Amino acid sequence: MHTIRPTSPGDFEAIANLTNHYIRHTAVHFGYQDVTAQDFEQAWRETHNTYPWLTAELDGRFAGYAKAGVWRERAAYKFSAETAIYIEDFAYRTGIARALYQTLLDELKARGFHTAVAGATLPNDVSVRFHEAMGFKTIGTFREVGRKFDQWHDVIFWQKML
Repeated sequence: MHTIRPTSPGDFEAIANLTNHYIRHTAVHFGYQDVTAQDFEQAWRETHNTYPWLTAELDGRFAGYAKAGVWRERAAYKFSAETAIYIEDFAYRTGIARALYQTLLDELKARGFHTAVAGATLPNDVSVRFHEAMGFKTIGTFREVGRKFDQWHDVIFWQKML
């Protein structure tokens, strides 16, 4: 059974571990350095009253997280949010990612947001299929905007009206 709930301070160690896997081994996350539970806690404390952070559990195990944040800094963008989701390998193809992301989108709408924006490093067929299945529309691709593991990477962006 899966559970989707608001993220709490007890989740940050698992969130950091999952994120660090993506930082160390993939170009999915453009960070170069590991992040700590304290980094996540600080970001959460600064943003969770405005932007939702959610944690997913599958049969009592941490299975991933989704969060929203600032899309752009200027005031006119305050009704737009950027979204992100990270799922543990064991939780793939269980339906939990869809449930987690839909809950995030529903919460954004309930908080008065108008649109969600998401981006992903290419190639990433899983993320492309997932965002399309969730109703996001492709807005465009920025070519070679990130450099990781001595390679240039493109980033695709999607948008979903809430």
